[in-house]
Amino acid sequence: MRACHECDWLVALPPLRAGHKADCPRCGHTLAQRHYKPAQRSLALALAALVALGIAAGFPFVGFGYSGIENRIELAQTATGLIRFDQLPVAIVVALTIMVLPALYLLGVIWLQIGLLRGSPLPASRDIARSLSHLHPWMMTDVFIIGALVSLIKIAGLAEISLGISFWSFCAFAVLLLATTQTIDSDWMWFSLVGEPLAPENSHTGTTAAEQGLSGCPTCGLVNRLDTRKPRCRRCGERLHDRLPHSLQRTWALLFAAALLYLPANLYPIMITTKLGNSSPSTIIGGVVQLWQIGSYPVATVIFIASILVPVGKLLALGWLCIAAKRSAGYHSTIRTRLYHLTEFIGRWSMVDIFVVAILAALIRAGALMSVSPGPAALPFAGVVVLTMLAAFTFDPRLLWKPSSPVKEAHHV
Repeated sequence: MRACHECDWLVALPPLRAGHKADCPRCGHTLAQRHYKPAQRSLALALAALVALGIAAGFPFVGFGYSGIENRIELAQTATGLIRFDQLPVAIVVALTIMVLPALYLLGVIWLQIGLLRGSPLPASRDIARSLSHLHPWMMTDVFIIGALVSLIKIAGLAEISLGISFWSFCAFAVLLLATTQTIDSDWMWFSLVGEPLAPENSHTGTTAAEQGLSGCPTCGLVNRLDTRKPRCRRCGERLHDRLPHSLQRTWALLFAAALLYLPANLYPIMITTKLGNSSPSTIIGGVVQLWQIGSYPVATVIFIASILVPVGKLLALGWLCIAAKRSAGYHSTIRTRLYHLTEFIGRWSMVDIFVVAILAALIRAGALMSVSPGPAALPFAGVVVLTMLAAFTFDPRLLWKPSSPVKEAHHV
């Protein structure tokens, strides 16, 4: 049995073969998806991605030349370069999202799959498997690639740019990391690691888990009975709740904090460009206008969507969902759940502007002749991105659904 994480509907999974997936019949959320030889595939992809990351970290990333002055940076300098400007929190966020967390994720995948292939899980496999789902949303290598492309386009007409081996290796790394995450079959992995305990007695499908005093584990999917004061999953040890405690209050608090930070993030300059001794501070919207005026319409559009529309849209969408969950749960629940998934997906893409600032600040260092430094808006804008992502995680989409409604059994394709 599985309890849908989106609508809490209790279903019995049908037998699944490679290439099949099981969807919730109530909301359409994918409950499980099988892959062909999942351990071998994810192990091979994780090893290849780790090799690509090693190459990307050990060679020049990009080079810059202007009036006889040249500078080349490595991948790690996009984060460490921010420390020179007293932007340590932003530097930590950049380093974690593009290198540290992805590397830990890949090492965890390799550790788990080696244990599964040898038929005996390695030590700490259960804790590592739990951590994978928590690390996944914070890996932003694909967003960093977009940020790098935007950075190069912004300065392509002002200076000579050269791409190093590291740049192409990081592009390959981002693709391989994405492929690795897509081939992880968590349902099969947990079954192989710990097995599948029997479903709680007297549980039945065709209604919600909460109505029966049950809860589906958000990490491994196992259905458990909530019969203790602080229940934990019998299989993975994750804390269980019929609904996330104080979900709406926490979401509102995070949204309010993000809205407060959004003001200085847009009023203060996010980047300061110095050329021939003249400093030119640029706000987010000012940078968009400048790019549009010089004819870089695609780049201006990307920055406008990622840095202006996405944060504002996410604040409004999550706020509206909190109100909708409080007043009219169950009305147009499918549409509202899809809106929630959209806000959860797009929030991370606002980091594009932070990555652009990090790359340009590390790369363009020619003193008064030409240099770029992060502005005071960099930290509050990074805070907006992190807080809105946390707000999406604390919101419980099951609040958008009524306790029960008649639907059919689970289906698979």
